[in-house]
Amino acid sequence: MNINKRLIPLLSILFILLAVPINSSCSHKNESDVKNVVKTELDQLKNLDSETTQKYIPYTELFPDATENTDLSDEITETFSLFFRKFDYKISDVSISAENNSATVSVKLTTISSQTLARDFKTELLQTQITEAAQAQTGSTKDSSRSLEAHYLILNHLLNTNEYDTAETDCSIQLVNTGNNKKEKWKIQRTNSLEDDLVGGLIADLADPDILSPEDTLTVYLDTLEKLDLKEMSSYLGVVNIMNTSDSSKNSIAAALAEQIHKNFRYVIKSSSENGYNATVTTQITTFDSDSILSEYQSELDKYLTSADAVIGGSQKRYEKSLEILLDCISKNTAVTVNDVAFVFINDGVSWKLQDEGSTLGNAIFGNLTDSPLDNPDNNN
Repeated sequence: MNINKRLIPLLSILFILLAVPINSSCSHKNESDVKNVVKTELDQLKNLDSETTQKYIPYTELFPDATENTDLSDEITETFSLFFRKFDYKISDVSISAENNSATVSVKLTTISSQTLARDFKTELLQTQITEAAQAQTGSTKDSSRSLEAHYLILNHLLNTNEYDTAETDCSIQLVNTGNNKKEKWKIQRTNSLEDDLVGGLIADLADPDILSPEDTLTVYLDTLEKLDLKEMSSYLGVVNIMNTSDSSKNSIAAALAEQIHKNFRYVIKSSSENGYNATVTTQITTFDSDSILSEYQSELDKYLTSADAVIGGSQKRYEKSLEILLDCISKNTAVTVNDVAFVFINDGVSWKLQDEGSTLGNAIFGNLTDSPLDNPDNNN
């Protein structure tokens, strides 16, 4: 009996010791299985497997507002390959809940700096939209920048052209055990959060309506305006509508005005203020002096109208001569003017939009010329 009493505690300790490695072995087995599932999936992203990419980040997820194409080019697949070429990961922790048949894997992801890429994308997209608007008014036809493929072509161009730094993101990957009393099988739960984490927050950054500030947005407008050719700029700013003339005269005057912009236009953003969804950006605009042009034009026109040539030539001749005088005054102008202009923006939940962009920019650049359509001088008598 004494022996049995001494054996009972020893047997209890033995059972405890035997139980620990069994539970530990199961736990390690589960952790290993969970890690392997995560590694298998992330390695495919790391090795540029486009099928795996699409499983977690469908084509439409990055640009939900874009118009979907029926046929998408190979460059879209290449875009994901370019983005994930710097992708890497490190598993830091595995937590398993036997009660819920679930697991959580903590991972540190390395991706391209998404905020910088998103800013560059929004900038180039706006540049493209402004240029398209100008070209549409000239009758040119271009592929719509609103299409899904056009969005990816911009992203593809940026990733091919620019070198982006990497950034690290902490990510929690959720898995569920679908074994159901059979051989255990862990499956990653696909979520919107995981989609965004895998691209380093790019989805959220692209959807951020403040990714470009009002000042950034105005800078894109003004920089793009300077790069437009004469025909595009004239149409976009409504220069062709300033003068009520025949097409040939109108085009010559518009070209001369646009040339004045290319020679004299400069800007400096001085201040900005935001109030909820509204913003005002005060900008110092340097441009040609429209008052000087109009003053010189009126002086030269008055001289001509008092001449014998004006009386002999008749109404049509006087009209044509007035256009020649205006064109000459514009072409020879060297005077500039500097004014502060308040540009108004509204955030529509997608981005900051410049209000009345064509007329606002046109008035800022062309001054009183926008309010002074050229009539036949005989109509002023």
